[in-house]
Amino acid sequence: MAMRNHTSVTEFILLGIPHTEGQETMLFAVFSIFYLCTLLGNLLILVVVTSDPHLHTPMYFFLCNLSVLDIGFSSVSTPKMLANLLVRNRVISLGGCLSQVFFYHFLGSTECLLYTVMAYDRFAAICHPLRYTIIMNRRVCALLAAGTWFTSSFHATILTTLTFQLPYCGSNEVDYFFCDIFPVVKLACGNTFIIETVSFTNIGLAPMTCFLLILASYVRIVIAILKMHSAEGRRKAASTCVSHLSVVTLFFGPCALIYTQPSLSEVLVTPVQIFGNIFTPMLNPTIYTLRNKDVKGALKKLAGGQIVSEGH
Repeated sequence: MAMRNHTSVTEFILLGIPHTEGQETMLFAVFSIFYLCTLLGNLLILVVVTSDPHLHTPMYFFLCNLSVLDIGFSSVSTPKMLANLLVRNRVISLGGCLSQVFFYHFLGSTECLLYTVMAYDRFAAICHPLRYTIIMNRRVCALLAAGTWFTSSFHATILTTLTFQLPYCGSNEVDYFFCDIFPVVKLACGNTFIIETVSFTNIGLAPMTCFLLILASYVRIVIAILKMHSAEGRRKAASTCVSHLSVVTLFFGPCALIYTQPSLSEVLVTPVQIFGNIFTPMLNPTIYTLRNKDVKGALKKLAGGQIVSEGH
């Protein structure tokens, strides 16, 4: 009720990607291909992992969660951005804008926490191999996964509520290609100190804490790998860790640039954000597939099974 009393704006206009006049058709084609690859790649990971009993392990359980998150995260802003590029319909309802803010931070925060859980899983597997199945049993895995989703929903609800409790009574033009907290809050008529402080604290502190925990896990993992006597064991352990570290870097890099550097020029912010929203979710399944013999083996088995069934 409070939100309705204070908010006179019922819709927003997304001004889109700056400095792209005349390039809309080309950008639509490129981003459509990337989005399609994201959907197909992550769906393929889900199909492969669920169809192969050998992949029913904690690492691949969390990888499936990551694939679901990547599909959702890229779908928060990409479909609307593609519609804007194709038909120039830049209007988004208040509810649509609210949904983009909520799901962007809900899924982004979940992914951040999930990377931390995945680092802990690798730490348990490499540093405590004999106790791994006890440490990461099914109940623990389910609780860790559920905890990331629940905690992030709470985090996103606070940010979204604070953003849309502000009065919006002036311009409704969002100078961005989707609704995020800072571009939307710029349009507020009231005092934005609380939401800006909470946003910088939450969005800055949470990823920083997660990153430090991941770093601590990998320091222990590197020490454990160096102590291994088997060259094959070192290679296999390092391979799975490199995949995880690659996707962690792709996630935290853009996040750190956007939310810890508010004065970052507009010329740089948009490409960095597009990279995080569209390219990273597409690259994740590629990284895990190319560097993982188990997944590649399961893919071949799945493809071979389909060829055999088609032959019959």
